[in-house]
Amino acid sequence: MDKSTIKTRIAQIKSKRELLVQLLETPNLGTLRIDVDQALEELDELIEEFQETFPEEKLS
Repeated sequence: MDKSTIKTRIAQIKSKRELLVQLLETPNLGTLRIDVDQALEELDELIEEFQETFPEEKLS
């Protein structure tokens, strides 16, 4: 997998982050809230690691 492919995939993942945030704000989420919160944490870690690995790259 080359750098541009990784950048594209991370950008796609980052663009879907807002959907998880909206889902987390759903009042009757129940125990699924734990899974959504965990997914957000892991997604943020992934984005952070990408930016540490490729500091010169900007995600859309």
